Amino acid sequence: MTDDPAKDDLADELLDTIGFQIGRLSKLRDRTNVQIAAATNGEIEPAAFAILFQLIHCGPIRSGVLAEALYSDASTISRQVAGLVKRGLIERRADPADGRVSVLAITDAGRAVATQIRIRRNEALGQVMRDWTPAERDTFSQLLVRFIDGYEVNRQHMLNDLSGHKDLQSYYAPPENNS
Repeated sequence: MTDDPAKDDLADELLDTIGFQIGRLSKLRDRTNVQIAAATNGEIEPAAFAILFQLIHCGPIRSGVLAEALYSDASTISRQVAGLVKRGLIERRADPADGRVSVLAITDAGRAVATQIRIRRNEALGQVMRDWTPAERDTFSQLLVRFIDGYEVNRQHMLNDLSGHKDLQSYYAPPENNS
């Protein structure tokens, strides 16, 4: 019996497999994004296009709200926004609630690009799951949403929990300078 009731029903082997596969997917996605950027001479930065989809979903929003929604830091969002504004895919507008600040909004050109990205993404995902039954696709979709929702809800707890693991403190501490 463990001290963690959530872990009692979950075998370490299962959790190891899930953790390993998440890491694998993350690395595959990161590498693919680097290759896309290289193949397009930096014209397409896949991470920046999450901004387009967020603006379609939420409508015009402030840069800080966008950074929070995308779990990104303000400097990264600022750099990505600058590139998207330069390309005419998003624009800055006066905030209707406070004209002293601006909100970011997607342009018609940005919507057209997002539509093309969505088509390509869905074609790629369709290829990945082409041998799956409709029931498997549906189940996977539901479970993936549930998993990510659970991860999002527990994210801060996971971060706070790190401070309680003194056994890992030396691992995360900066190396000593021996010079």
